[in-house]
Amino acid sequence: MIKAVIIVQQVIPVTLNVPLVLLTGATGWLGRRIAAALTKGLPEVRLLATGGFRVRALVLPGEDVSQLREQHVEIVTGDIRDMESVRALVAAAEDAILIHMAGVIHPRSVAQFEAINTQGTINLLTAAQKVGVRRAIILSSNSAIGCNPHPDHRSTEESPYNPYMGYGRSKMLMEKALRAEIAAGSPTEIVIIRAPWFYGPNQPSRQTLFFKMVKDGKFPIVGSGRNRRSMGYTDNLAQGILLAAAHKNAAGEIFWLADETSYTMNEIVETVGKVLREDFGMTVKPNKLRLPSIAAEVATVLDATLQHAGIYHQKIHLLSEMNKTIACDITKARKVLGYAPKIALREGMRLSVDSCLKNRQTI
Repeated sequence: MIKAVIIVQQVIPVTLNVPLVLLTGATGWLGRRIAAALTKGLPEVRLLATGGFRVRALVLPGEDVSQLREQHVEIVTGDIRDMESVRALVAAAEDAILIHMAGVIHPRSVAQFEAINTQGTINLLTAAQKVGVRRAIILSSNSAIGCNPHPDHRSTEESPYNPYMGYGRSKMLMEKALRAEIAAGSPTEIVIIRAPWFYGPNQPSRQTLFFKMVKDGKFPIVGSGRNRRSMGYTDNLAQGILLAAAHKNAAGEIFWLADETSYTMNEIVETVGKVLREDFGMTVKPNKLRLPSIAAEVATVLDATLQHAGIYHQKIHLLSEMNKTIACDITKARKVLGYAPKIALREGMRLSVDSCLKNRQTI
């Protein structure tokens, strides 16, 4: 039995006493931070420090696992759609903690949404229950709840399901299956985490493209730009996820995790521009690309039509969201978990850009 302590803000000690932590999505930009926190600790971020855990991760064939191996993470190669892979992940994992972050956001086909996000999660939980995994922290999404009816509205854990497109439907179906297990008295404690738009170091190429578009003055503001978005800096989210893994009162609950406040689209774009210009000395062209709100509405109809036919088009889908408010309330996570996000947009974007440049990504 390995005992380690999670320290949030270097003030609140939370003991997580488990023999093993199982991870999916460990090669993603959030998963990497969770893996690093569990193995070597992250005292430098002033949000949490842990380390010393035995960790096992399920990764897809061909993924870069060099960083995980340096952290002495045990690697299981496979796919959550394959029960043999899932059984290998949970082998001899009685009393372990499962943190499930794997999923597909931008698939090759719409059918992958439910095959991976819904059925893949059910596969994991079924196997975890059979071997006696103590707790499963499952990452969901704002898309299961959908868009806010107006810019001042904030989604809470009690908000009704209103899934946005195929991704949102797959996460809604996943949540409903998990909630049915909770209601039936699942032997594995289940915690559902809803997260918004991520940002942070080691981001995927689509986020680096976002920076480049802002730098070139070509990122489209659709409508007024006053619609609001909740965002989650990866270390903020990591803090909340680890608290959910440790806190006794988290079992059977749903939590929204995000930054302290939501941001308008105007503010997001302006902040990225300031960071590029003021912190990194880049020439940032004025952003004059504005589209009428109807452009996003047309994209919404087209996106829905294509997805109904089984086709997913990433750029059309992203455009469809650009005039919508997608924002949440983190009060419950604060009160129950002691969640306290400290990195806000400007500092988070500075760290993100710095990571891009260190990784030799062109902005």
